Amino acid sequence: MKVVGFTIVRNAVRLDYPIVEAIMSILPLCDEVIVAVGASDDGTLELVKGIRSEKMKITETVWDDSHREGGRTLALETNKAFAAIPADADWCFYIQADEVLHEQYYSVIRQTMERYKDEKVIDGLLFHYKHFYGSYDYLGSSWNWYRREIRIIRNDKNIFSYRDAQGFRKKPNKKLKVKLMEAYIYHYGWVRDPRAMQRKQAAFSHFYHDDKWLEENLAKSQEFDYSQVDSLESFEGTHPQVMTDRIKRLNWKFDHDVSKNRLAPRERLKRLVSQLLGRRIGEYKNYTLH
Repeated sequence: MKVVGFTIVRNAVRLDYPIVEAIMSILPLCDEVIVAVGASDDGTLELVKGIRSEKMKITETVWDDSHREGGRTLALETNKAFAAIPADADWCFYIQADEVLHEQYYSVIRQTMERYKDEKVIDGLLFHYKHFYGSYDYLGSSWNWYRREIRIIRNDKNIFSYRDAQGFRKKPNKKLKVKLMEAYIYHYGWVRDPRAMQRKQAAFSHFYHDDKWLEENLAKSQEFDYSQVDSLESFEGTHPQVMTDRIKRLNWKFDHDVSKNRLAPRERLKRLVSQLLGRRIGEYKNYTLH
């Protein structure tokens, strides 16, 4: 069984993406990792080269920032990295620049890939998610956070990155048939120094909105306001080992009273109805459980 990882990144230094940790976290499961590095102005290419793994292959790309609707640029870049994966790979492990895999899941992931390698009806493997917010001590607990997403796909070039690269679909536009694993992706996209978080939000908004919207809606503050969150819970587990040094470098303070939340009335109603039905209603699922 051959497994090839792939990811995309641009301006990881200025925007404080844990791209090194993301790549390092999947390397033990991969025979190769394709890293598509977009032209950057902050030393991102040098940062990635510093990983110095024989498994890693870097391809340099130029992002087309003219696709300013729905984050399409991110999917186009993801497709470039996917296209670079050799034909002899069985599975392709996608990791985003702010996602990290915990080593405690290596065994179950490898076993699941082995189990379904020759079961061609299975297009991909589905992960649970932990979304960290503010600091490494809190998790987003409202239903606005997606619970699951596809991160391992079959090496089928009919599969493509969907919308803003959150997930995948199959030509012409079919949801993938997937198996759910008891494994989690740790998403750190909302954990940064408040100044870096504000820069990241400004940069990210350019993938979705025109200049007029940005001028009218993008906050002019130098620091991101983490207090606007609706609902959090305390994180009681451990972080991936590759995150140890980054967490030690934490240079800001974020505290939150988890007993207080500002869940919208609509979500409160959905939670009540879902509890009565025994299933979550209204959940976005860009996949078909097989």
